[in-house]
Amino acid sequence: MVQVPTQLEPSTLSLELPRHLNLYVTPEQFTALAASNRDLQLERTAQGELIVNPPTGWETGKRNSRISGELYLWWRNAGEPGDVFESSTGFTLPNGAIRSPDASWVSQARWDALSEAQKGRFANICPDFVVELRSHSDTVKSLQEKMQEYMDNGAKLGWLIDPQTRTVAVYRVGLEVEILSNPVELSGENVLPGFVLNLQRVWGN
Repeated sequence: MVQVPTQLEPSTLSLELPRHLNLYVTPEQFTALAASNRDLQLERTAQGELIVNPPTGWETGKRNSRISGELYLWWRNAGEPGDVFESSTGFTLPNGAIRSPDASWVSQARWDALSEAQKGRFANICPDFVVELRSHSDTVKSLQEKMQEYMDNGAKLGWLIDPQTRTVAVYRVGLEVEILSNPVELSGENVLPGFVLNLQRVWGN
């Protein structure tokens, strides 16, 4: 006798969305999506729009790892309190957006001020220092808007690094954005005392 199952197992289907169609999710829905799609880097705007970022190419991945590595070495060797984070870390900004900088640092005092609930999966904080590295699929405008969002939500220093033009936009609290053309190195200034990023290691092959 052949038994016929009374309930069919749910199947997973792929859905392609037109570029002009936006999806909006709640923070709770975003958390569930992120947990089920660990291979994708997901973000959420302050308005709730879901942003799906494809995996980076090898060039961007290599440059990203070098930036995060240099930041980690500074943190480890300088004994600077606080924590460094790499590109897979999401933060819930004060405006409700959930963003993932390519590299970031949060001061110890601000991290300790968070409750356990605020730390959660996507900590309710904007890092003091953020880096965005432009990949081939990124538009300058979208990254500029993202950097300004960080500054508006509590960041003290930010670098937008564009390997395609070898330029860096430096964001500081209360100051105009400074554009550096083919700089040799970047200073962490008074936000990251003693941190210097050698850009030849980022631009290099």
